[in-house]
Amino acid sequence: MRHHLAAAAVALSLAAAPALAQYDGVPRPGMMAKGDRPAGITPNELKKVEFAQRLDVQVPLDLPFTDEAGQAVTLARYFDGRPVILALVYYECPMLCVQALNGLVKSLKTLSLEPGRDYEIVTLSFNPRETPAQARERKQHYVERLGREGGAAAWHFLTGKDAAIRLLTDAVGFHFVYDERTGQYAHPTGIVVLTPQGRTSKYIYGLDYGPRDLRLALVEAAGGKIGTPVDSLLLYCFHYDPEQGKYGLVLMNVLRLAGVVTVACIGAFILIMRRRETRARK
Repeated sequence: MRHHLAAAAVALSLAAAPALAQYDGVPRPGMMAKGDRPAGITPNELKKVEFAQRLDVQVPLDLPFTDEAGQAVTLARYFDGRPVILALVYYECPMLCVQALNGLVKSLKTLSLEPGRDYEIVTLSFNPRETPAQARERKQHYVERLGREGGAAAWHFLTGKDAAIRLLTDAVGFHFVYDERTGQYAHPTGIVVLTPQGRTSKYIYGLDYGPRDLRLALVEAAGGKIGTPVDSLLLYCFHYDPEQGKYGLVLMNVLRLAGVVTVACIGAFILIMRRRETRARK
């Protein structure tokens, strides 16, 4: 299933890149021209493109990267008691990465959870040739679109060297292939929600991240330390499906919950009726 999802995403990226290259209104160098095909990528290499879930794996937090301000940082800097949303993109991507970040912003804007207070976001370019200046441009664009007070401090755009990039992408199961002819990457898309300790908790695939799935993933990764009692109830009723990267309704849990509620209502009704009888006798 994961191979099929990745292959579909790659095919979509290569086929529709020209139409979506200016999705955010800013033309980018290296865009795929009409009629281009990934001539430099063999079918066997395309099979390697996938987002393989590696749940409960410790991400190496000592990996060195560079932030959007050009400062040397390690991943550990962003793990301070809050879950972290990890988005692997490259900043000059003509299609999938633009849509994925747009989808992430769209979902985050609907959440009552606040960046910086409840979660952090780390966006890393897996293209080692990209620069902090490109990261800074992307950060400004997406922080403005997010429109949250803590967005600038909580959303980090990183670049790095190939060795560190590969160690991180391998740790989370993100596999991509570079096309020499077009100067672009064949890659899957999705986000990883990490625990405050840096362990992989949940994967959400695709370009559009359902607000319910993202909220529940953050609440679960935080061990229930963020969110509301309603979120705990929803986690009981919804089960995470690792193959789909989404939360699905668990019928048995709903039936159990309905049974508990029914028994509680019956008990409350009996108690009220007994009190009324007692008052009537008096």
